[in-house]
Amino acid sequence: MPARGINGTAPRNHTVIVEFILLGLTDDAELQPIIFSLFLMMYLVTVLGNLLMVWAVISDSHLHTPMYFFLSHLSFTDICVSTTTIPKMLVSILTQNQTITFTGCLNQIFFVLFFCAFENFLLAAMAYDRYVAICSPLRYTVIMNPCFCGLLMLLSLLASIMVALLHSLMILHLSFCTDLEIPQFFCDLAQLLEIACSSTLFNNILVYSVASIFVGVPLSGIIFSYTQIVSSVLKIPSSSGKYKVFSTCGSHLSVVSLFYGTGVGVYVSSLFTESSTKTAVASVMYIVVPQMMNPFIYSLRNKDIKVSLRKLFVRESPL
Repeated sequence: MPARGINGTAPRNHTVIVEFILLGLTDDAELQPIIFSLFLMMYLVTVLGNLLMVWAVISDSHLHTPMYFFLSHLSFTDICVSTTTIPKMLVSILTQNQTITFTGCLNQIFFVLFFCAFENFLLAAMAYDRYVAICSPLRYTVIMNPCFCGLLMLLSLLASIMVALLHSLMILHLSFCTDLEIPQFFCDLAQLLEIACSSTLFNNILVYSVASIFVGVPLSGIIFSYTQIVSSVLKIPSSSGKYKVFSTCGSHLSVVSLFYGTGVGVYVSSLFTESSTKTAVASVMYIVVPQMMNPFIYSLRNKDIKVSLRKLFVRESPL
């Protein structure tokens, strides 16, 4: 499919009307139905699984604690991340129309960045919650009060909006020529910067600066929290006590490892491979897989969630 677009390169304030082409994971027509079915199934599992998590937390008064307050927002964010990317891909496969408008691409970049950044901050808040619960249990209810939790949520939202808005506004200053093909199944910021025909120096500086602050600081907080947690656990004399403490952190630690591990994997793969297909597949591991796996991780490894879901299904069962 030929690229289409109009680009003005002389005046800085020239309006650019452009459509991008999302190449997706493959151009093999025989694989398209398989990819459609696979992603539709993954999307439905993600939405249903995370909705169950939100429903379980809301319906069970025993789960109205800071830990599950953050968890319910994490599940809702996972739904939003998947909804921002997968439906557009499914529609493109069905209609055989891979184009996306500049406005649509910009909106997709904004919401992907916003929800991924928000998930990043939520994971840090959850790590801090576990740190206070284990290292300062007597002060837990005082520190993690509803007002403080609400403030953490508000700051996370504002920081996420700022991250997404900064990158989105910087894209408006770029111009694009004739190569408008994005080798991804969604509008990825890194891929968009690569096909720009104007200088992307400031955009790249902004990407690394924002990442070092708004990803580095929460990640450092998570590492510090778990360092202190491990130090406290090692002081517990009984093995059963150690297991009990670790069991309360196991689910969150698994989700953190999956989220940041896949993110690092995407970054490393983009550095060491020139294959756009491999980069797109690696992005699936970051944008799709963690959001689908999180409900399973929490439902299988968290006793409270298991009990709540069991009560939920028993209550809704006609028998």
